[in-house]
Amino acid sequence: MGIRFAVGGGREGWTRTLLTAVGVGLGVALLLGAASVPNLLQNREDRSVARSAEGQFSGKKVERSDSTVLQRDVPTDFRDKPVSGRVLRAEGSHPALPPGLKKIPADGEMVVSPALRELLGSSEGALLKERYSQYRVTGTIGDAGLTNPQELYYYAGSDALTPAKGGHRVESFGYKEPAEPLDPMLVVLVVLICVVLLTPVIIFIGTAVRFGGDRRDRRLAALRLVGADAHSVRRIAAGEALCGALLGMAAGGLFFLGVREVIGTLDGWKISAFPSDVVPVPALAVLILLAVPVTAVLVTLISLRAVSIEPLGVVRSSKPRKRRLWWRIVMPLLGLGILLAAGQVGGDMAPPVLAIGAGATLTLVGLAALLPWLVEASVAKLRGGGPIPWQLATRRLQLSSGTAARAVSGITVAVAGAVALQMLFVAMHDDFNQATDNNPGRAKLVVTADVGDGELAERMIDTFRTTKGVEKVIGTVSTYVVKPGKLKNADDMRPTTELTVATCANLRELAHIGSCEDGDTFVVHTGTAMDKWVDKAARPGKPVDLNAISWDEPGHRHAPWTLPADSRTVKARSDPGGELHNGIFATPGAIDLSKMAEAATTAMIKVDPDVPDAEEYIRNAGAHVDPFLDVRTLRAIERDKQYATIQKGLQIGAMATMALIAASMLVSMIEQLRERKRLLAALTAFGTRRASMAWSILWQTAIPVAIGLALAVAGGIGLGWVMVRMIQHSVTDWWLFAPLTAAGAVLVAVVTLLSLPPLWRMMRPDGLRTE
Repeated sequence: MGIRFAVGGGREGWTRTLLTAVGVGLGVALLLGAASVPNLLQNREDRSVARSAEGQFSGKKVERSDSTVLQRDVPTDFRDKPVSGRVLRAEGSHPALPPGLKKIPADGEMVVSPALRELLGSSEGALLKERYSQYRVTGTIGDAGLTNPQELYYYAGSDALTPAKGGHRVESFGYKEPAEPLDPMLVVLVVLICVVLLTPVIIFIGTAVRFGGDRRDRRLAALRLVGADAHSVRRIAAGEALCGALLGMAAGGLFFLGVREVIGTLDGWKISAFPSDVVPVPALAVLILLAVPVTAVLVTLISLRAVSIEPLGVVRSSKPRKRRLWWRIVMPLLGLGILLAAGQVGGDMAPPVLAIGAGATLTLVGLAALLPWLVEASVAKLRGGGPIPWQLATRRLQLSSGTAARAVSGITVAVAGAVALQMLFVAMHDDFNQATDNNPGRAKLVVTADVGDGELAERMIDTFRTTKGVEKVIGTVSTYVVKPGKLKNADDMRPTTELTVATCANLRELAHIGSCEDGDTFVVHTGTAMDKWVDKAARPGKPVDLNAISWDEPGHRHAPWTLPADSRTVKARSDPGGELHNGIFATPGAIDLSKMAEAATTAMIKVDPDVPDAEEYIRNAGAHVDPFLDVRTLRAIERDKQYATIQKGLQIGAMATMALIAASMLVSMIEQLRERKRLLAALTAFGTRRASMAWSILWQTAIPVAIGLALAVAGGIGLGWVMVRMIQHSVTDWWLFAPLTAAGAVLVAVVTLLSLPPLWRMMRPDGLRTE
């Protein structure tokens, strides 16, 4: 009978059931999305592993064969997007293929991902297309070779790739590096994130199944009149709630499938994924499918305990039953107690995941349970007086504050959890965001050629100096030199030091050299114990060998060079990357660059901030000099990758949760207005101004919201302090709640404004009609 009432009660019945279904469906969709995260991450990891070169990191020596391939990673950046790719060269007629390729690209060919093909073909990607002008696009990488649909990835073929050019020989693809264990502090953070993001969803589902409660109670009273007993009407109410929950699960499945199909086209927050990867973990999906209808029935039965449904109507005393306070206080205190008893996290000890999850959940749910009591206690003492909207709002809250409190419980829990999370994030920030010694003000980009020579160095430096957006270039050519001759003991280490060649202006960026002319040389000390080792090789007036590689192997090609006797000893200066260089510094006039074996070329480039896309012009120039140049950006702060990944996941989850809360509040407010449709129409018919009605609705929302946000701040600070204490840190900022509280208030204001159009419609005189 309950199901029949839910689906056969005319327009009113269907409206009530649809509102419940939409509310439950939104929550179920988000829960299914959360249950899909493990599979999504695992599928991405599997695709990444499948295209990893087996011999590149394992240290295994691979001999050339008919199936081997030379490959080199050549990543780059385009504005704020990473572009990953590899240069390949087949060494036989049956080369191993990375997933997503049908054949190895020939020399000058490039196979790209669909997203990269689209970018290269657009006006936005014109600069990037110029970077790869030496290649022509001949194909598209299949889904098996990409981690997500929006990934910018490519494979290029080049006969210029050799082992000397950094090519690694591989015979197969699919190498899995050992997993890096998650830091215990990050485990604590992940658990708290899951609790904070999912608890409001569960609370909202419990709120949604109570939509239409007043009308339901009147229907049940009519059933009592025709002979149903108290137990029967409770079972009928449970059946009605169960129907709404089942329809909500169906709606949630449709919402989830719809978002699942669209997610592959999204890249604004880097959440793109293949639809086939977004599949809930079976055990979690079954848990959701069982928990939602059970929750609907339990919430309905519990809510009916506070109402006496008699044959002649719904009996409520003129003075509402006082809510019990003790258990509402016990829940958050018990949660905080569990967290305090869990101890502190540190070292190699596994964090108490269950204790953290249970403690945080009890704390947040306890705050949601405490809110109705606080709202009721706060408005109970309000008496007459004040503007008409204020009187209407306060009287309504005094008669029935539970509905208003439930409507804002989600935002209360969300803000409290966000405050605790932010306190935890800020406390552990310095552990995972390290300040570097880099000085981006002196140089923003560092370009290196690990197989460079003197000619390449001159070409690099000359090219970059004339590139658009470049203010200054610090160019150097460096190699290692050794002390020639026999050693006293065969087991002794041969004295070795670095030789750096650059102009006087560039050398001044690396050392305090004072006066300098072309042809000068210097011995550079860093003020450390390594200076003695430098002096063993860098001896003014004595020779060094410019070919330090394979010195002791047969057939070594000597390249002697004598360090001038007038070489001055100077002190090193930090380069823009924060490093100190010691050894021998020489100007181009003092040495023949062509004699330097295995030289590395470096260009540190200061970028003009007033030139748009200056970094892209520099990367393009480097690609034209040598496609294998490595271009690195100097950053003042280095972020831990695991920490950054978790933070990005939190941002995505928080946006989804806040969107759900906004939608749930809007649905809840519309449901409340619909419940009071006849009352609103009657007040309007008696001459109440529409503006007064609108302001009363605003005050009915504002009062519970103000109380809820105050509770959220207190509860969030308490939970955050306990979590920070758990990771053995101290709170560094006690005012983090201010912006979060303001965001919550703005969200409520926006939702209230969106509820005004339905309010105007419900205040029409035809709202008094009844059947």
